[in-house]
Amino acid sequence: MFKTTFKQFRIFTVQPLTSFLFFLTTGLFSCNEKTEVKNVERSFYYWKSVVKPTDFELRRLDSLNVQTIYLKFFDVDWNPGSKQVIPVAKMQASDKRLFQRYKIIPTVFITNECIQQIDSFQCIALAGKINGLIKNLCLVNQIKPIKEIQIDCDWTVSTAKKYFMLLNAIHQLSQTNLSATIRLHQIKFFFKTGVPPVNRGLLMCYNMGNLKNPATKNSIIETAELKKYTANLSRYPLPLDIAFPLFGWKVLFRDQIYKGLIENLQEDIFTRSFSTNKNGRIEILKDTLLAGYDLKKGDMLRSEESDISTILDAAKEVNLHLKNTRQRVSLYHLDSVTLKKYTTHELESIYNSLH
Repeated sequence: MFKTTFKQFRIFTVQPLTSFLFFLTTGLFSCNEKTEVKNVERSFYYWKSVVKPTDFELRRLDSLNVQTIYLKFFDVDWNPGSKQVIPVAKMQASDKRLFQRYKIIPTVFITNECIQQIDSFQCIALAGKINGLIKNLCLVNQIKPIKEIQIDCDWTVSTAKKYFMLLNAIHQLSQTNLSATIRLHQIKFFFKTGVPPVNRGLLMCYNMGNLKNPATKNSIIETAELKKYTANLSRYPLPLDIAFPLFGWKVLFRDQIYKGLIENLQEDIFTRSFSTNKNGRIEILKDTLLAGYDLKKGDMLRSEESDISTILDAAKEVNLHLKNTRQRVSLYHLDSVTLKKYTTHELESIYNSLH
């Protein structure tokens, strides 16, 4: 929590010139207090199980003066067959340059179903397993001593008590700073969903629309949708960092029912021989096997992208409400295909928009 301290002055009788100078200088102080510059630390997410950054990706990090990488260490999921919590998609590093050049924050994704299935006693045991696996992966991969761990979970009102218990246990065992991802709905309704017991939150400024609704324009990021959730940002009890999206995908609907996501399909792969394209909606005109995807006549694909102008509009909106003056701004995520859609200047502008 950051508070601005205002000096109080007691005014005595002064000469006109002295009085003028007094009000001039106090006015300048007042302006400086209102326009306090924010300290922004630049970071990226790396969300692949196999850690193998390309030379292009590393050059882009260097050109942007990125200091920190949120690195996904593993996921934690519920296995209905064995009725156990299991780690999946564990990190495998074939290239250690990220570890050597940047501050690494181990990040663990936990499904809400996992929290639903376990009891309070299992929360404590799970915390021990998570902490142990993080330490093991750091040791095996020669990652420098870590100063922060991040837990990513879209908890709900019904799972908040157990999830917060898990966070407390991880915090005590790790003896390091702990942060948690925060969704927009958890900001708007924080008096219901609760506030996680961590040092900092990281606001995920994406995936804000209803993905499965055919009428949604862009479920990844849309400023009009964002504005519905920002009223409580200035009142949120935790200092907040923020993450913006760089990714895109196509959302598949069949008979107006959501069927899944298709990634890395370029627009120029669709031709008039089997599709029509209007207002970001691609309709399939005949059964087609495309890049390994079996598309049927009548299928509809909604193209969704993280447009730079929309990201900057979202950053401007969030910046109006965020109260902490020190924050880490992250981009999701480090991937050559994604990065090539943006110039270095455009990515710079995202970081600079939060100053």
